[in-house]
Amino acid sequence: MFQIKTIYIFTNSKIVAKMDIVLDNKEIGKRIAYLRTRSKISQESLASETGISRPSLTQIELGKRNVSAIELLKFSDVLNFSLDEIMSSDFKYDTLVPEEKEKEKVEPVIRVSKPRLNREKLTNLILYILERCAGKPNVGETVLYKLLYFCDFNYYEIYEEHLSGATYRKLVNGPVPREVSEILSEMELAGQIQSFTADYFGYAQKRYLPLVNTNKKIFNGAELEVVDQVLDKLSGMSAAEISRYSHGDMPWKASKDRQIIDYELVFYRDLPYSVRTYNEEDDD
Repeated sequence: MFQIKTIYIFTNSKIVAKMDIVLDNKEIGKRIAYLRTRSKISQESLASETGISRPSLTQIELGKRNVSAIELLKFSDVLNFSLDEIMSSDFKYDTLVPEEKEKEKVEPVIRVSKPRLNREKLTNLILYILERCAGKPNVGETVLYKLLYFCDFNYYEIYEEHLSGATYRKLVNGPVPREVSEILSEMELAGQIQSFTADYFGYAQKRYLPLVNTNKKIFNGAELEVVDQVLDKLSGMSAAEISRYSHGDMPWKASKDRQIIDYELVFYRDLPYSVRTYNEEDDD
């Protein structure tokens, strides 16, 4: 539903323009994304030139974040449009040349994220999860993989940095870390964990027990906080429940079968998956 908003533009503490607009955040975001596409500018470039974080720009274009008058002025300068144009009730979406019209429908450009695996960190992340959850009969191999995924992707959404740097593939039962089988085998050979098969409601379940303590010094406080939040929220789910839950997360939904899941897709999440508060403070 559209709402009337009054925007005041200030210069040297004086009001130089006043506009009453009848737009909601979704429509404003749609117009900004359209004008950016028309100007052939990527999200990353526009964010850099306007001093706004790329995740916040994503939220603006999705209509999930308010846009200030100052930000509109920055967008207008870079994208070469007037405030009257973007706020007009007669705004036109048909000004692209024919061959570019299909691009307007495409999701905003996603920067390629190239995680680098930190084997020691992934090893200790596995140990930490097992220390906290090995006593839970539901935490078998499938649940372990999904917990690793949400730890890595939630941390990336909040801090835009990689936790373990593991890469994940989209498989039928949800995301799976590509390197995990090799690392689990190495950990077992090194005497860090022990695998065994248990019966779980009539199903054979592969599980792991930690045999050594986690080196918690490898993690900072923010990393452990994110991991603890994931475990508190999701570690009680069965394999079927957490697999279904992972299927609703945008990174999994937006990826093709068996392909690597791009970390950047976390910035397109909706609730209850999104764990970052997107507001003006992101741009400080």
